[in-house]
Amino acid sequence: MKRSFFSRLALAGLSLALVLAGLRPAQAAAAPRSIILATTTSTQDSGLLDTLLPLFERKTGIMVKTIAVGSGQALAMGAKGEADVLLSHSPDAEKKFMAEGHGLRRRLVMHNDFVIVGPPADPAGVRAAKTAPEALGRIAAQGRPWYSRADNSGTHAEEQKLWKAAGLDPQGQKWFAQTGLGMGPTLNVAAEKKGYTLSDRGTYLAMNKVLGMAILCQGDATLLNIYHVIEVDPARFPKVNAAGAAAFAEFMLAPETQEVIRTFGVDKFGSPLFFPDAGKPE
Repeated sequence: MKRSFFSRLALAGLSLALVLAGLRPAQAAAAPRSIILATTTSTQDSGLLDTLLPLFERKTGIMVKTIAVGSGQALAMGAKGEADVLLSHSPDAEKKFMAEGHGLRRRLVMHNDFVIVGPPADPAGVRAAKTAPEALGRIAAQGRPWYSRADNSGTHAEEQKLWKAAGLDPQGQKWFAQTGLGMGPTLNVAAEKKGYTLSDRGTYLAMNKVLGMAILCQGDATLLNIYHVIEVDPARFPKVNAAGAAAFAEFMLAPETQEVIRTFGVDKFGSPLFFPDAGKPE
């Protein structure tokens, strides 16, 4: 009888272990099937995410909540564990983010470039400038209106570098205005006021039919615009959806996605808005 009792007890214990083991797949399935993506406004305003996210959601079943802000704000969200994955274009700030231990992995996705745009008549003579800093110097010398995003975005960080390279501080000048807005709204303001601004090429091309602005300075090596995908570190922020973030990062780097990026905008604008870079050295 004792043997039978202990056998039954062992069997009960084994059954309980099997039940508990059986709960694990259910628990995994019950994990959040959505992620929060904090991204720069250029990926949203250019229309790229409108193309990519439905593909990701269909492939993985993971829904994406997109928060389109400046890269600085996106990184700040990641540093607080308020986003699962980031897509940004502010390399210096990203390196600081990683050095501080907020990110698990940072990987190169794509690039395009920045351009200085303004009224086609170009009253400041920007077209004659040989470099982007020289172009800003011409705008400052002529006192022509310049519209800065001033939102701690990757574009704003690039603009600040260009002003520094030009040896100028535009703060407080009558011709210098700060919008505090994303790329699309800033372009709209600059177009309405017949002023100049710095834009990523993708957003400019996506919007220019209604803007009526012209690219006046481009091709300078200092205007390169590089995008990375960053997974927020779950060791620091246990509540982040690490599996969902990893799935999104891998999706962005997958050959099929890189091909979509390579051709995005060609049919509409005659040239791509972004260039795929997955797997390339920095």
